[in-house]
Amino acid sequence: MLDWVALLCLAGAIGLLIALAIIDLKTWLLPNVLVAPFALLAVIFHFAAPTQSLPLPDMIVGAALGFGVLWIIRYCGSRYYGQDALGLGDVKLMGAAGLWLGAEGITLALTLGATAGLLHGLGVAALTARREGGPMKLSRLQIPAGPGFVVGILCVGAYQYMHFRIGG
Repeated sequence: MLDWVALLCLAGAIGLLIALAIIDLKTWLLPNVLVAPFALLAVIFHFAAPTQSLPLPDMIVGAALGFGVLWIIRYCGSRYYGQDALGLGDVKLMGAAGLWLGAEGITLALTLGATAGLLHGLGVAALTARREGGPMKLSRLQIPAGPGFVVGILCVGAYQYMHFRIGG
């Protein structure tokens, strides 16, 4: 029974991540009403799937690391640019992801997510330059960070939980 609960948690988390990426692309927001259930599903999952679960200290360290690293980047970037350089929704998303992935997983997800965001930004800049007929302008390029982080979370989560099976 608990394995089915865990499977539903995984499915719900994937659905929430996809919805968050789409919403962020359209509105530049990652709503708490979707980030909070994503975090809650992690806690339920780890309780329901003891053979797949992370120890509680690793969940806490993962959440603190995901939240803390992005909060520091947000703080420093905002001070440097004089405006919000990263949304607080991105910070909360990575904190919630840390509950799913633990310390090691969230570190990799942050790296993959930032790389995906960089590639997204370069693609946007290239398309804009092509459409406008000028050079690529990267100095003040603005893109939502959430979709890149979602890619990182999904990649690491797929690797970590690829052996999840009902009944084992």
